[in-house]
Amino acid sequence: MKVVAVYSVKGGVGKTTTAVNLAWEAAKHARVLLWDLDPQAASTYLLDVKPKLKGGAEALVRGRTKVGQAVRETAFEHLDVLPADESYREVELALDHARHSTQRLAMVLGDMAKKYDVVVLDCPPGASLLAQNIIRAADVVVLPLQPSPLSARSLAQVRDIVHAERIRPTVLGFISMADRRKLAHRTAIAELPRVEKEMTDVVVPYTVVVERMGAERAPVATFAPQAEASDAFARLWELTASTLKLRPRGKR
Repeated sequence: MKVVAVYSVKGGVGKTTTAVNLAWEAAKHARVLLWDLDPQAASTYLLDVKPKLKGGAEALVRGRTKVGQAVRETAFEHLDVLPADESYREVELALDHARHSTQRLAMVLGDMAKKYDVVVLDCPPGASLLAQNIIRAADVVVLPLQPSPLSARSLAQVRDIVHAERIRPTVLGFISMADRRKLAHRTAIAELPRVEKEMTDVVVPYTVVVERMGAERAPVATFAPQAEASDAFARLWELTASTLKLRPRGKR
């Protein structure tokens, strides 16, 4: 089982839309679990799953609730969700009081290794004990970066968090929410992959098609398969799968 964390220290950069679309792309060829770790439960909502976790996040991360009992199916074949709710606001405290507090996510996921090929983590922003758990559990960290002067700083912050760990996942950065009408965005799209080794050539545009996910409650490719954003997410998954050295199980 491989773990992909969609993570950034910044909020509002497109983590949730990335997590949902990557999970859907992965589910074409693998058994996928999307774990929504954000108390806003946006991934849970976008995949039309009830945001209710029996016993709350504390019971899950401390092992009192079996993860398999909390997982919910979605309308999409081979794609399940471990939903979030408001109890995730207290997850830092729950982790702090748990044994092996920096490895609890990895321990919870260990129970899922026989059922799923890929786990995608939709992560809240920030540098915290939860972030440390995320980095330790992940094989790849997918990092959305808005094309702005601060994007390189965000990449450097995530790089520092990753490098602080003994076992380091691969970081794959990409440009998110890009508007090529803006000079600063065009400059970042051209320059960041050239100067930062973690950057891919993937550019997800700022577009109403991605915003429609909230109304459709579905990944972009299911309702706009010809859209630029759909192609970008497919390309991002190709690069992620290649990094993970995943072998397809066959088409849906």
